[in-house]
Amino acid sequence: MFRWLSGDPVSPGWPATLGPLGTRAGAVSLRPVKLRDAKDWSDLRIRNQNSLLPWEPTGTGSWASRHQVSSWPPLFSVLKSEAKRGTLLPFVIELDGRYVGQLTVGNIQRGAVRTAWIGYWIDAGHAGQGITTAAVALGVDHCFGPVGLHRLEATVQPENAASQAVLMKLGFRREGLLERYMDVNKRWRDHYLFGFTVEEVEGSVAEALVRSGRASFL
Repeated sequence: MFRWLSGDPVSPGWPATLGPLGTRAGAVSLRPVKLRDAKDWSDLRIRNQNSLLPWEPTGTGSWASRHQVSSWPPLFSVLKSEAKRGTLLPFVIELDGRYVGQLTVGNIQRGAVRTAWIGYWIDAGHAGQGITTAAVALGVDHCFGPVGLHRLEATVQPENAASQAVLMKLGFRREGLLERYMDVNKRWRDHYLFGFTVEEVEGSVAEALVRSGRASFL
């Protein structure tokens, strides 16, 4: 479900394109972020302010100012640098080749723990169509395969039922409540902690999604 891009990988599992998986909305795939994503990123983020603001960490300045086209190059530079160091995997979620969201694997740790967190967002106009679920399935399989991780974590606010549903469909377990865990929209918010380890996967997460009828191999 993955292939290397041109050139030698600079860290395990990076860079790579993943998928596609078929959903009722179309073909879902993941690819590395690119510098030329600036306009698509800005347009989507600004258009989706109301759907994203309640769930994302508090930032400096207004939402619009943080998501101008000019804000992308320095952000991209950080993402690319961390990806080269092997601490981050920043992907664009594509639907039939169109940018519709992002998936990021962060705080990658090696050694005795081999763990990371996974996060994602999608254009509200494409929500509820199985796109995010397929994208996360691809990301999880990549992390438990070429990236060589043993455990993935995700944190979700109790009110975010849609994001919790994505995780539970794929096999993540709710492990506990992190009280006042993160400053979100200018307030310290509780988050559920979800966990998933490689031993809990039979075959692959994408294969399980296909067997359940929620996706198809293309």
